[in-house]
Amino acid sequence: MSAPSSLPPAQGENPAPENEGLAVDTGLKPAGPTPSSSRFQVDLVAEAAGAADKTLASGDKDAPAPEGSEPAAGGEEAKGRFRVVNFVDPSGASPPEAVPAEGFQNGDTVMSEGSLHSSTGGQHHYHYDTHTNTYYLRTFGHNTIDAVPNIDFYRQTAAPLGDKLIRPTLSELHDELDKEPFEDGFANGDELTPAEEAAAKEASEPKGAVKFGWIKGVLVRCMLNIWGVMLFIRMSWIVGQAGIVLSCVIVLMATVVTTITGLSTSAIATNGFVRGGGAYYLISRSLGPEFGGSIGLIFAFANAVAVAMYVVGFAETVVELLASVDCIMTDEINDIRIVGTITVILLLGISVAGMEWEAKAQIFLLVVLITAIFNYFIGSFIPLQSKESQGFFGYDSGIMMENMGPDFRGTESFFSVFAIFFPAATGILAGANISGDLSDPQLAIPRGTLLAILITGIVYLGVAISTGSCIVRDATGNDNDTRSAQIMANCTDAACKFGYDFSSCKSDDGLYNCRYGLQNDFQVMSIVSGFGPIITAGIFSATLSSALASLVSAPKVFQALCKDNIYPGLEMFAKGYGKNNEPLRGYILTFCIALAFILIAQLNIIAPIISNFFLASYALINFSVFHASLANSPGWRPSFKYYNMWVSLAGAVLCCVVMFVINWWAALMTNVIVMGLYIYVSYKKPDVNWGSSTQALTYHQALTHSLHLSSVEDHIKNFRPQCLVMTGYPNSRPALLHLVHAFTKNVGLMICGHVRTGSRRPNFKELSNDQTRYQRWLMKNETKAFYTPVFAEDIREGTQYLLQAAGLGRLRPNTLVIGFKNDWKDGDMMNVETYIQMIHDAFDYQYGAVVLRLKEGLDVSHISEQDDLLSSQEKTSGMKDVVVSIDMKDSDGDSSKPSSKATSVQNSPAIQKAQSLIIPQTLNVAEQRLLDASQLFKRKQGKGTVDVWWLFDDGGLTLLIPYLLTNKKKWNDCKIRVFIGGKINRIDHDRRAMATLLSKFRIDFSDINVLGDINTKPKKENVTAFEEMIEPYRLKEDDMEQDTAEALKASEPWRITDNELELYRAKTNRQIRLNELLKEHSSTANLIVMSMPLARKGAVSSALYMSWLETLSKDLPPLLLVRGNHQSVLTFYS
Repeated sequence: MSAPSSLPPAQGENPAPENEGLAVDTGLKPAGPTPSSSRFQVDLVAEAAGAADKTLASGDKDAPAPEGSEPAAGGEEAKGRFRVVNFVDPSGASPPEAVPAEGFQNGDTVMSEGSLHSSTGGQHHYHYDTHTNTYYLRTFGHNTIDAVPNIDFYRQTAAPLGDKLIRPTLSELHDELDKEPFEDGFANGDELTPAEEAAAKEASEPKGAVKFGWIKGVLVRCMLNIWGVMLFIRMSWIVGQAGIVLSCVIVLMATVVTTITGLSTSAIATNGFVRGGGAYYLISRSLGPEFGGSIGLIFAFANAVAVAMYVVGFAETVVELLASVDCIMTDEINDIRIVGTITVILLLGISVAGMEWEAKAQIFLLVVLITAIFNYFIGSFIPLQSKESQGFFGYDSGIMMENMGPDFRGTESFFSVFAIFFPAATGILAGANISGDLSDPQLAIPRGTLLAILITGIVYLGVAISTGSCIVRDATGNDNDTRSAQIMANCTDAACKFGYDFSSCKSDDGLYNCRYGLQNDFQVMSIVSGFGPIITAGIFSATLSSALASLVSAPKVFQALCKDNIYPGLEMFAKGYGKNNEPLRGYILTFCIALAFILIAQLNIIAPIISNFFLASYALINFSVFHASLANSPGWRPSFKYYNMWVSLAGAVLCCVVMFVINWWAALMTNVIVMGLYIYVSYKKPDVNWGSSTQALTYHQALTHSLHLSSVEDHIKNFRPQCLVMTGYPNSRPALLHLVHAFTKNVGLMICGHVRTGSRRPNFKELSNDQTRYQRWLMKNETKAFYTPVFAEDIREGTQYLLQAAGLGRLRPNTLVIGFKNDWKDGDMMNVETYIQMIHDAFDYQYGAVVLRLKEGLDVSHISEQDDLLSSQEKTSGMKDVVVSIDMKDSDGDSSKPSSKATSVQNSPAIQKAQSLIIPQTLNVAEQRLLDASQLFKRKQGKGTVDVWWLFDDGGLTLLIPYLLTNKKKWNDCKIRVFIGGKINRIDHDRRAMATLLSKFRIDFSDINVLGDINTKPKKENVTAFEEMIEPYRLKEDDMEQDTAEALKASEPWRITDNELELYRAKTNRQIRLNELLKEHSSTANLIVMSMPLARKGAVSSALYMSWLETLSKDLPPLLLVRGNHQSVLTFYS
């Protein structure tokens, strides 16, 4: 993808290849349009109106004249117009003449002109220009590259649904003609991770892949999964225990949970294109990788173990049949293992054969299952006398009334019975789990899932009412248990009126030893059915279909999880094979897990954990909808409207309640596992951006809290140093960055300000890219700060912009932090004037000011080996005022390819100079010291001191910063020593007063030193050195005419007048004396924090003020000059 260029290549340079830049129309006539796979190419139309008319007359006679065209339009307008070329088949297989007149082919989509008109809403006219061999795209009747709305502009790269087109960038439409258009990356949300691009590419390549509609893909699978073994061998027992009413309540409760989850699933599935991965994909794209990754892993594992559960259920039924005909191979447990192993191997073979075979098997199993259900209902209307002794008498109101209420026996209760039934209602995600194999997931998932819940719910209710209306709870199976005429009057059971008395199997102490009836015979539905073996076949069908669905779901979900690379080491399972991208490795893994649990053959303990895993998934799907609705993101607009955020929240709570009802310790274990995986993924911070509702809610909360914060007045107790740090590029001055970060981390705001200056036109696109790049760099280096660059004429103007506009509401800087200008004596003194004026501006805006000085210096941007994490692009962009920048792909993964811009300027001297700067080189001693000093504050500070020279009361900022610093782990071994000025005869009094103040402020200190000799005259040699330093900067107005002196002062305002030098002689001597005292008392300190001297604006020249700062801070350990805005930042009141 490249930005078109409006300029020809410079002479002596090779023109850019056609696939990287825009070839200039040289008048050559190629045989056909040049192939272009991603974007239509454009040529600058430079022909005048007459030439255009001539072209149309001579070379385009057969082409229809454009509607609404005006001959005069070729003059001025043509100079900035773009001609569209090659808006045809990217394969380039056929010449333009072969393109049918009624349409053209773009990618794999053939559209006629009429369809384009109807689909895009704009009228396009295409005609062929034989002179330049191009196509004109005429939109609304005039030539333009401005594109009308088109779905292909909104696709992701290599999307399965079709090719992505790139709309003209804003720069191409807006920038001046002599300015290079900048190459746009992906818009926010369009850029895919490498895993997603690979997945999308794989999905787009295969042709003839099997895709399922909503019936075969979702409805059939969900019905087969929901109609499990419970329907035939547990439903009748549940009715016997709970009665018809409570059984219906149990079914309805389970259906309510699954229906709410189905509605939530439908909402998420219709909020954008759904790829493969089922529950994992839905949750991860809604709540983010933390929840999605944790649920995806346990959901895939639960499906794998569910295969074993269903296969063991099938094997147990087979072994029971074998036992009934005396065909046991070894013993019961080993027979289950043998039958289960053979079964799972056969199921694996069906799955590996492909989704088409698996779907055919599912259809066959569904037919068997439905036949079995109909077989039961038909049999219930055909009462036979031979079945009466086993408790089946046909439909009767007396039996129905007797079975209406509950009859819980043993330790059973309503919730224990509900816990046994609920796993039968799971399986609603069977269709969503193969979302990647659905032709239209947005339509199929809602329709198929909800209809399956409705149908299966009705069948469960029908079976509950039917069995309760025609079968008694207890029966002996003995035809001789008919009631005698003598005790006819005493018989109250419903069976009595049919001539049976089953009281013989009921003891007086309430115990039952009956063999038949709802309470005792799990196979009672086989007895009722018209043909018993069909019920057995139905049981086989229910178990095998559920096992097959789980065997397909687990690898699909696991494959999607592995493609996202959330858990390192699992990438090998992401590979797919064949036209359907089958996860064969996932099938093998699922098979191994299932086989391991099949060999146990005792799943009574693991079964509730699996149910809880499914419920945890349902809870998070419901919570996803609530969370997305709560975040109120504009991107949350599902086409399925029948959902409610509060209903979804209730569904999530219900799922959690049901988890604990089924098995409290399994629920706790599930929550622990989910939280453990959540914490792991949160710690690893996978590099994915899915636009989750977590991001949306974070923004919503940040906005809400920022507004709320702005409505509350500031209070001294809540003061935080919020620093605007003039770092330039954040990696240019590491020591400044690390020190400020040390006392603002988790305490206050830190903004890395950067003023971009230069004579060239502002490159705002580059500025935006830099902001993204260096913000990512800050995050990667765990620096909690914001990077804010601005363009300005000079550094002072840019700093003024930042002082006024940086921050948001109460989250605004209140302290300006800059580095000391070590090279001030070597450069232009107007730079010193600008530097000092920045400090004055800070005070004017009521900011505090902080200046950091390291004797080695701060700026390491000229050292190429400063940071191995930075790419060549970032190091190049760190250079000062390089005229042009190379737009190359950087190591952080920016979506930019070498553009025509890079190609056309690669021989530029400025670029060669910049590239020479980044070639590895041997560092000299000074550079090595500078590099070492730049990492000084990143290291753990050993035992030492932070010396606070609190000479002037600025509101307490000079004391607060070292206090915050020494509270941090890297600085907590350092003790605070306080130095104050005082009189020799009151040293003890001043020390006690300061100790009292510090104790009221609750600030620990190791020592207080009162300096009584601050006003002592400095050493003569130091005074002489100061005078020599300022000599070049003096105005010496007494030696020249007044007019000349005034003119010189006006042109060089930094010059020091004799008058001000004499006026501030005492202050000058104080700075010299303080430097002597600093060397005497604090030469071994880890850090010196000192009150910064003030200079009255307009009275003290820049050179004199800079000389004070230089004299005060030279030849010392790291020194922090601090001056607050004289508003209290400390208080001793509670």
